[in-house]
Amino acid sequence: MSSIERETAGPEAVHREYIMDVRIVELHDGDETRYRFEAPRHQGMEFDDAGTAELYADIYFDVNGFEEAGTGDRGVPPIIIQAGRDTMAAYFLTQPYTDLHWVGSFMGVQPGKVERYASRVRKRAENIRRRAAERGAAETDG
Repeated sequence: MSSIERETAGPEAVHREYIMDVRIVELHDGDETRYRFEAPRHQGMEFDDAGTAELYADIYFDVNGFEEAGTGDRGVPPIIIQAGRDTMAAYFLTQPYTDLHWVGSFMGVQPGKVERYASRVRKRAENIRRRAAERGAAETDG
């Protein structure tokens, strides 16, 4: 695995750290748990579940980083659109206004195809992080 996972008690804990100062922070507020994606030069995004936050991190690595600022509430960063159908489908899956069926309908494909698109993005991101680590990009020490 190309990331480091930690469990820490308290209102905020690192859920997963990646190379290049990218991480997912677990936020606790009473009974509610949210996950915040953080990266240099990125405004950060919060998600209801860890899986969605991790997919968002994979998209971030797949396109070599992107910024949400300036795209609006329902806009898509241009680099996501330029990256291809699989990256765009995965990105849509991370948005609060969509689900697997919405993305499939929007893209004109079955939900299983959307899942395969997201799987491709995850695999590419894992390979990117692995190669970067092999070439000397600093892994976080946790």
